[in-house]
Amino acid sequence: MSAPSAMFAILGDAAELLSSRDHDLMAVLLILALSVALVLLLVCLLVMIHFLRTSRLKGQRELQRARLLSRPARFHPVLFQAPSRWLAIRSSNPQAVQAALGLLKPRPCSWEEGLSAAQEQKLFISPPIDGWILVMGSSLPEPGHDVDKCFHFLVALSQKLGCVQFFSVNRAVHHHAWVQAVHGQIQRAYAWAGKTLWNQGRMSKAEVDLRLKCFAYAEPADRVCFGQLDPTLLNTERVALLAARWSLDPASIGARMPREIQGIAGELARSRNR
Repeated sequence: MSAPSAMFAILGDAAELLSSRDHDLMAVLLILALSVALVLLLVCLLVMIHFLRTSRLKGQRELQRARLLSRPARFHPVLFQAPSRWLAIRSSNPQAVQAALGLLKPRPCSWEEGLSAAQEQKLFISPPIDGWILVMGSSLPEPGHDVDKCFHFLVALSQKLGCVQFFSVNRAVHHHAWVQAVHGQIQRAYAWAGKTLWNQGRMSKAEVDLRLKCFAYAEPADRVCFGQLDPTLLNTERVALLAARWSLDPASIGARMPREIQGIAGELARSRNR
């Protein structure tokens, strides 16, 4: 074989070897890139799972804390469950409250009898408790049904009695409301029934401290992501806490109240219940 032919043969073998090595290197790089992508995908998935689990646990802890806070203190044994709607009136005169409400067929009754009557479209007026009188009953106006009726009812009542507070809770659908009225003027009001029905006055310090969420008119509710709690649910759970800060939480009244002290049960006049 001549020298040029031998040289070309050597160069061909070298080129073939280099080409084979390039292919092997390319395959290694592709496998490495695929492995890195899979590892990154796995890491992202694990981070997402951890974030969702942390958010869910945080939400559950917050709801549990709200429920624990809403329970009455141990030194106030529970006498009854919180009503769905009630008034807190700063007064020590149940007869004046009875007259202002225009209560029909009034009769003195025990707490147990009065609370039973409150579930039957009647009202129960409690005796004075720490300077407040509670009025409970399903015949009180519900903002979700007619917010204007609720407004006029509370304005008229506060013109007669001074300081009147109103609370409403529907735990099944997370509807809720709270109102402060003084001498015919609404100081603060918020009512939610799938949308904001009433939002008047500045939020009180108690509302801010309890981290209640009050949406503006026509403002959509926050979109609840997986693992998060609905703010309307938290509001509903904390209405009793707000009542305790503004005046009284009905569920906190317990054995400290002598059983022989009676309240007044009766019916709300139809003109007020329309």
